[in-house]
Amino acid sequence: MFLRPALGAAAAALALFAATPSTPAAAESHESVTVDSKGRIAPDGTITLTGTYRCVGSTGPVFVSSMIAQSDLSVRHGIGGSLAVCDGKEHHWENTGKPYNRVLKAGTAKVEATLMELRPQGGLPLPTFHATQQQDVRLAKN
Repeated sequence: MFLRPALGAAAAALALFAATPSTPAAAESHESVTVDSKGRIAPDGTITLTGTYRCVGSTGPVFVSSMIAQSDLSVRHGIGGSLAVCDGKEHHWENTGKPYNRVLKAGTAKVEATLMELRPQGGLPLPTFHATQQQDVRLAKN
């Protein structure tokens, strides 16, 4: 009879432990990615987006990726990708790319930047997200 309450307490303690952030999650609070409020658009439609990032504790390659949307926010265009250095210091990133159908123009756009690691797990590189941010950006002509 005394075994059931003890098992219940052990299960509750295990659930509490499992819900407690581990060291990598605690490190994530020191990780960030930002998007500058201004971007550039060249006459040929090439977009340049910039910002900063900070990350720590990577075991695989880390990248800053960016996507942009304008008018129809359900249609997002990938704009380049940069290799990141996860040394705990703040770094600048810059991504450049040309959307397939040149539908973007100078004006307001929604940008999302993501700091993502390809962490080796069981022999396969699986994505691990360090930080993400969405920002309204003003695209200006070069």
